[in-house]
Amino acid sequence: MKGKVLVIYGGLSKERDISLKSGKAIAEALKRRNFQVKEFDFQGKIEQVIEEFKPDVAFIALHGTFGEDGSIQGALEILGVPYTGSSVLQSAISMNKLFSKYLFREFNIPTASFLYTEDLNTSYEYAKSVIHSEKMVIKPVDQGSAIGISIIQNEEQFKEGLQTAFSFSHGVIIEEFIQGKEITVSIIGNSNDVVVLPIIEIIPAHNFYDYFSKYTPGMSTHIIPANIPEEVSDLASKLAYKVYTSFSLRDFARIDFIVRDEMPYVLEVNTIPGMTETSLIPDAARAYGMSFDDLTEFIVEEALKRRK
Repeated sequence: MKGKVLVIYGGLSKERDISLKSGKAIAEALKRRNFQVKEFDFQGKIEQVIEEFKPDVAFIALHGTFGEDGSIQGALEILGVPYTGSSVLQSAISMNKLFSKYLFREFNIPTASFLYTEDLNTSYEYAKSVIHSEKMVIKPVDQGSAIGISIIQNEEQFKEGLQTAFSFSHGVIIEEFIQGKEITVSIIGNSNDVVVLPIIEIIPAHNFYDYFSKYTPGMSTHIIPANIPEEVSDLASKLAYKVYTSFSLRDFARIDFIVRDEMPYVLEVNTIPGMTETSLIPDAARAYGMSFDDLTEFIVEEALKRRK
């Protein structure tokens, strides 16, 4: 046996079902690579399983709240268990769309113009005056997997979109809708050994790459490499690398873009990308020549390097 890996999945967020699929796929891959694996469906407490199993490393496959926001990372830090993925602070920043937006601006990374609000009564006219667009995207500030997102282009839709987003979060990002090609750039590695994987173009069966499109087989098409000019591909790779290194991300991450007029605009950062049969980062890794099992083992080995 190569080592003891605690695969943490499930959780309490809206993304629980996807987390279960990711975690079980990861666990099976690591078993095939002769790791001693224990699967753990996180329900708020983790001390007992750490004490009993004594893992060498934890593989975090928790999506959304408690998984990508730094919570589980903080618990593992206190318990002295190395874990896969980004640290407490980097996870929290990447999960929060407002903090991410501020950092995109600070590092001169193109992103859609936006407005942040905690007021359900924010007016459509005010939003238009700030964003300079009638068509907008309304998002909960701290959810993933396109949960609670609406695309709107009139006042009635705006009010409905705000109500939907506020049902998931205390704060809402309202941003310019950018019409263009959706692409995603996956990155693996650390320090001076960071690899930008082949870019994927995403074509949803519907007009919007929503939760259903993300996780239902056949509801989106992944084109690898993306059907974009070489100079756009190079720029997207450079911007993704800049995000990864500027945010001090670790082990693996996925950065989503929309391309308009040959300019990639960053949409968001995913520090715990999905690892299901329809997930993007395994597809990108395969295009690079790395199997799903290779990818999961690589991530574990990177995390083990931080073991004290």
